[in-house]
Amino acid sequence: MVLSRRTFSAIAGTAALGLSLGGSGETCVAATTAPTGPAPGPPAADGRTHTVGFDRYSVIVDGRRVVLWSGEMHPFRLPSPSLWRDVLHKLRAHGYNTVSVYVSWNYHSPAPGSYDFTGVRDLDLFLRTAAEVGLYVTLRPGPYINAEVDAGGFPGWLTATEGTARTFDPTYLRYADEWLTAVNRIAVRHLYTRGTGTIVLYQLENEYANHVAEDTGRAYMAHLYRKVRADGIDVPLFHNDKGRNGHWTPGTFDTGGERGRWLYGFDGYPSPFRRPPDWGHFGPGGLKGGSTASPETPGFLAEFGGGWFDPWGGAEFRGKGYAESRRTRDAAYERRFYLTNLANGITVHNVYMTFGGTSWGWLPAPVVYTSYDYGAALDEARQPTAKLVPMHQIGHLLQHFPDLAKLDRADDIAVGAPGVRAYHLVNPDTGAHIHVLRNDGSAEAVASVPLAGTAVQVPVPGLDARLLATGISLGRWTLRHSTAQPMLRLAAGRRDVAVFTGRTGETTETALDCASEPAVTVLEGAADCAYDKGVLRVRARLHGLTRIAVTGGGAAAPLLLLLADDETSVRLWPRTTPSGPVLVYGPALLRTATLRGATAELTGDTIGEAELEVWAPRGVAEVSWNGTPLRTRITRSGSLRAERRLPAAGAVPLPRLTGWQRRAENPESAADYDDSAWRTADLTTSAATTPVPAEGPVLFADDYGFHYGDVWYRGRFEGAEGARSVSLSYVTGTQGLLMAWLDGRPLGTHRMPVPDARTVRQGTWTATAAFPIVAGGGSHVLAVLVRRMQHDQDGRANDTHKAARGLTSVAFDGASPVVRWRIQGEAAPDPVRGPLNNGGLYGEREGWHLPGLPGHGWKPALFPRAERRQGVVWYRTGFRLSIAPGTDASIGLTLRDDPARAYRVQIFLNGWNMGQYINDVGPQHTFVLPNGILRTRGDNALALAVLSDGTTPSGPGTVELTLLGRAAGGVPVTPVHSPGLAHQPRAFVGRA
Repeated sequence: MVLSRRTFSAIAGTAALGLSLGGSGETCVAATTAPTGPAPGPPAADGRTHTVGFDRYSVIVDGRRVVLWSGEMHPFRLPSPSLWRDVLHKLRAHGYNTVSVYVSWNYHSPAPGSYDFTGVRDLDLFLRTAAEVGLYVTLRPGPYINAEVDAGGFPGWLTATEGTARTFDPTYLRYADEWLTAVNRIAVRHLYTRGTGTIVLYQLENEYANHVAEDTGRAYMAHLYRKVRADGIDVPLFHNDKGRNGHWTPGTFDTGGERGRWLYGFDGYPSPFRRPPDWGHFGPGGLKGGSTASPETPGFLAEFGGGWFDPWGGAEFRGKGYAESRRTRDAAYERRFYLTNLANGITVHNVYMTFGGTSWGWLPAPVVYTSYDYGAALDEARQPTAKLVPMHQIGHLLQHFPDLAKLDRADDIAVGAPGVRAYHLVNPDTGAHIHVLRNDGSAEAVASVPLAGTAVQVPVPGLDARLLATGISLGRWTLRHSTAQPMLRLAAGRRDVAVFTGRTGETTETALDCASEPAVTVLEGAADCAYDKGVLRVRARLHGLTRIAVTGGGAAAPLLLLLADDETSVRLWPRTTPSGPVLVYGPALLRTATLRGATAELTGDTIGEAELEVWAPRGVAEVSWNGTPLRTRITRSGSLRAERRLPAAGAVPLPRLTGWQRRAENPESAADYDDSAWRTADLTTSAATTPVPAEGPVLFADDYGFHYGDVWYRGRFEGAEGARSVSLSYVTGTQGLLMAWLDGRPLGTHRMPVPDARTVRQGTWTATAAFPIVAGGGSHVLAVLVRRMQHDQDGRANDTHKAARGLTSVAFDGASPVVRWRIQGEAAPDPVRGPLNNGGLYGEREGWHLPGLPGHGWKPALFPRAERRQGVVWYRTGFRLSIAPGTDASIGLTLRDDPARAYRVQIFLNGWNMGQYINDVGPQHTFVLPNGILRTRGDNALALAVLSDGTTPSGPGTVELTLLGRAAGGVPVTPVHSPGLAHQPRAFVGRA
């Protein structure tokens, strides 16, 4: 049964009682089945109503089957809305038809009842952009998301509330409902079913595995289901099962009588050093078999590893960072694992991450550092990597050959090659056969594969895989078989065009069914062609682009057969337009293709000089590139080729960073510092999971409203005669630290250990720092700075995000004075940059990180630095960029120094906290500065807050701008609003 928004609104109260619902839907009527046929065209906010349903094979949109080939990106990890379009363009161009996005509660909510969806948080803009680019959207707003973000996405203020999160607890549900109301108010305007957006799937919760068999868990899931339906979300819903446990399959909780609108999804991050698993047709079956847990819904991998995250210290990749993640999960890994998934019937396939981005500010969970590059196909600087090759090839394959949306397991075949796993599938409607050959050995193996009745020798490189097809349509031609992988087919003018791909240097055989002997012309490259008994066989070695024209043979139209090696295949760009398909060859990226009259208007990027060639519908005689008309000629391939090469990206000069100014801070450590405006630490109870010491009071920072970054404590006491030491117990996230001063004199620093292979997943760390003291009679002041790092995630749904942060207790050896504490953390949240931008350093509270800061009190400084001091020193400078219009330059900031020096740096660009560098821990040295926050044609303000533990000389050492990539083209970038000191409200700046 399907319910419209109107119906849900009217009966939400009845649904809440768990009664069976009646009524009919107006827009989102699910098709129960569909024949194999062309996939629906690219989605858009077209003003028409659409249907979104599914059966056991695939998602069905408007009665047509579609494989959702999805890439994960997080708008909150790219704080420049203009660049969202850049990443989405790249996803669409490289074969993805869907983008999956988390929405992080903490990013939008600085306080209970307060929700900000403006500026870099403009979810409405992101969803509009996805629709304009032509991508379906899977929306994942939690309430809990995990995602290696602070508290798993829960806002800091939630850590100080009563109630158990991720259960049917009424206090938690009140807040969760507020959040979902705020998100759904936007999401409902972007549902594909209404024609006002392209959202086709919506996720409830995430990896919810710890209350599955309990009433509170089932009631919680039922509550969320009813809530989003009552809010008007009418597309299919799903949950992402952590691993493959069969949790939350259809029928395991109350959906208010609604049937056939709930999908089972699961995730998996298998090791690249193990054999790819079978999570569907060829697996063990049953509840723990992956898609077999829900046999009536399509195979749905809500997350499959496109890389992996790296912890502080880099233990995951032996200090080599995300480059090693990308090396171990490379293009061959993608072919082995992703083609195995497709062979197992996975037709909703989301690669986590495809663009990882940056966990800027205090966004990252304790288990990761600032970069969330992830080793993804698009790197943190938005640059394409070699991992895009298989994504490009497979994505376009799935869009252009509908046979793959409906496959059954066929008879197993023996291929006579040890180490080669052969998967055989058939489309029950078309009779097309699909073979996936995966070589789990390190050496190349030759498989003997029966293809359309002929045993064909197929080489499979070591630790690689390939997909073969027989009987698929190439338009008005039929493929008998090919040892190359099909990538696309389309009709351009009066001819069919088919593209097949493989590794450079491979010898391939492609066979076409022909009623009579055709005429064959090798237009470019080398190929041997032979016709015998109704079959044309083309043998060619893959190198560049081999072009073969085939006419006659009983077909109604000529065929242009293009055989492309990997490097060439990612410069072939198909695009669907209302006037017909277009195929572009040559540039580094095709962003848009519009047919206007007789002109193909193209936009995109080049890196080096590039050819441009266009196959377009009849009547197209002219081509423009990024608004510039091009002179073209008609080729023997039937294309329009530009007479001149497209220009390369120009040089990007970067200035040296000079003119540094220095200013020391932490006046809070002085005995006579005025802390009268600070919060008195006088609470005796806490919502934290950390026990409150019997002697009290509560010292946990969150209980006093300080949720992010550094927190200061100042304690006054008397009666310490005879005290030999003071012990300070504290709790932080990974790589937290504590510094202490007594009466203005440094006592020392304590740091949490660098995680090793055993502790990389540990999110909460506890320790006691003991310092020797000499305290005579009279009054004393103990000042303590805690870099709390971040809140733990709540992956096991047991409130681990509520573990305390900051000081927990103090004890003296040799005396028992009573300490009266005051506490100070971050000031009011920055109204533009948000609550995660700032912590409680003096300079942050005074606005030293902001542009427009007056120069008094600052002194000139030269790098590298080598001063020894416990506490905080700020450095700032300005620089101007003059990057040419039309050049997309990705720029980073690189810091390097002697790794024995113990200090850390917060990096502020134009007031935005772009991350944290820990010199003696690493592994990150380069920090991406996203265009928009970075003024590529104008002035920039850079500030570094250096926290040193005083045990070694402190830097910074070298600090320089680094070019991470460049392209001619790009997207227009609107500067991100970056107010300076003079434009901040007084609630934000000034001593707090």
